[in-house]
Amino acid sequence: MFNDPLINRIIDFILNIGIEVTAGIFEEETVLPGIKIDSGKIIVDEKKLLYPGDLLHEAGHIAVKPGSERFNTSINVGNDPAEEMMSMAWSYAAAVNIGIPPEVVFHPHGYHGQSVSLIRNFQSNNCIGLPMLQWVGMCADYKNAPSLGVSPFPFMIKWLRD
Repeated sequence: MFNDPLINRIIDFILNIGIEVTAGIFEEETVLPGIKIDSGKIIVDEKKLLYPGDLLHEAGHIAVKPGSERFNTSINVGNDPAEEMMSMAWSYAAAVNIGIPPEVVFHPHGYHGQSVSLIRNFQSNNCIGLPMLQWVGMCADYKNAPSLGVSPFPFMIKWLRD
């Protein structure tokens, strides 16, 4: 679908979990370069996409929305602080699942200069957003995973919120 193999790898993952992704060309400025959200779908203008990992972050925003709200999501999906934190944790788990370095998602040009700190926290199991992902049943922390019979975060029980 796209020229960059990393972009294709990320998009294959997003498509496989049930979020629609299409190629497109758009002139308007978007929150993240090369990515437009319209009715719960991700539209990618590959020529404008600066950071492929941003696709996972935006997919995370869509994924953590309640199912009843997911398809009403357009333009700026990051207004809710809880969903922002959930999206960060979700995108870290997605990067681990895909097998790409977390620096692809948490690149130095995003996250208000906190990319390195976020990666360190996730890797040391001090995960921003994890309690909320667990609360909505998408994953479990190290304490609760054994009683649920699942692997702990970054393993995800489900990739889309009900």
